Amino acid sequence: MLHMRLFWLLPMLWLLFALAAGLLPASRAQAANNSLIAIIAPADFSSRNLSRAELGLIFLRKKLYWPNGKRMRPANLPPQHELRKQFSQQILGSLPEAQSEYWNELYFHGTTPPHVVNSQEAMLRFVADTAGSIGYIDACLLDERVKALAWLQADGSLSFSAPVLSCPQNTP
Repeated sequence: MLHMRLFWLLPMLWLLFALAAGLLPASRAQAANNSLIAIIAPADFSSRNLSRAELGLIFLRKKLYWPNGKRMRPANLPPQHELRKQFSQQILGSLPEAQSEYWNELYFHGTTPPHVVNSQEAMLRFVADTAGSIGYIDACLLDERVKALAWLQADGSLSFSAPVLSCPQNTP
């Protein structure tokens, strides 16, 4: 009987060890990696669909002006932020750390990288208050200060129609 209890206990202990050692993703990190991302612009922005390629050009600073002549002002979250990693991987095809050589070369030629904000709330404020800006946040944080231009799904697909969100409720 004791032998049977140990048989079931060992896999559970291994699982706890693997989670503690960082060998398996914890549910919070896993959820962050699978977030629905809202691509956002100021609330008064005139909507139009942006392709994945166009978003890439904007965030790589290869496309600098909107059709109305306003300068594009892309903003990123910090390189270590899970949404930045997801966005960069799915739109730019690489992680933020792999882009440093690219930005060093562009900076040498006078092109600065997108503005970096420290949090999703800072992203909301920057985009809401900056003409021509574009950024991204977790879709569950979307509010009336900004307009969603597109939604980047966890599988990397881009959607232009508002999804049905299943957001956790924050309790005080």
